[in-house]
Amino acid sequence: MALAQSDYPARPVTLVVSFPPGSGADTTARIYAKRLQEITKQSFVVENRPGGESFIAAQAVARAKPDGYTLFFSSNALTLHPALFKRLPYDPVGDFAPVALASRGTNVIVVAAGSPYRSFGDLVSAAKKQPNAVTYGAGGSGYRVYVELLADSLGVKFQDVPYKGAGPALMDAAAGVVDFSIGDPSAVASLVKGGKLRALAVAADKRHPMLPDVPTGRELGAPAFEIYSWTALYAPAKTPQPVIEKLAGWMRVANSNPETVASMEKLGIEVFSGGPEDLRRFQASETERWKLTVARAGIQPAE
Repeated sequence: MALAQSDYPARPVTLVVSFPPGSGADTTARIYAKRLQEITKQSFVVENRPGGESFIAAQAVARAKPDGYTLFFSSNALTLHPALFKRLPYDPVGDFAPVALASRGTNVIVVAAGSPYRSFGDLVSAAKKQPNAVTYGAGGSGYRVYVELLADSLGVKFQDVPYKGAGPALMDAAAGVVDFSIGDPSAVASLVKGGKLRALAVAADKRHPMLPDVPTGRELGAPAFEIYSWTALYAPAKTPQPVIEKLAGWMRVANSNPETVASMEKLGIEVFSGGPEDLRRFQASETERWKLTVARAGIQPAE
């Protein structure tokens, strides 16, 4: 085993992502896969396993052999799920070994370019007049919570339409199938510039450089709409510590690479560095924060 660990990685490594190709998490994972491949001279392959509220991807990694060859490039799901579900088919803490933090980014509310909702205020006014009549496409549990928290802070109700990823949700918003959707700037900006979507609000403390004309939630009287998505790398629980340390070290190198920073900036996100213990503490604090936030918003955990 010691020899095997010293030779790691001796064959291709799989990064499992819970979102479909083209999503923000997928694109970010591919940046890291490329960088890790350059560092180790071994293939790092992204495997998309979308759907099931990220359960499918999480379970696949939780059940994988703990040898470092199947990893979870996770999003907020591991910290959101304990607040949103009474029972989970995996243990967000016990089934995974934290490796490293990767990236952080914000989100944007968008409508079809031809939507009658010309502004964020129009959307809110319509929801106040007819509760649950305004629909939104949510590409995962995280997006749903973001919108529900916004709705709660504004005293309105939107109708959730679930999707298996942000990409399909955004495309249906562009087609007018749902009234609005929410996605990260990398997924939204090209559709806005291409005349398919109109951006109404950015969930950040300042305007986003990719969408400089779009106001923040705070500017629009919705300070609760200041929410960030993040990604991080996990291994299955019981993965040997030498393997974890190797991966964490390579992620540090990747995050300090100017090309990584530049690639992130093009996507409208930022490097969010931290090793195994940093990720462990961050996961614990985020899990507690979301439990309290979801409870305050009156969102009932699903069975």
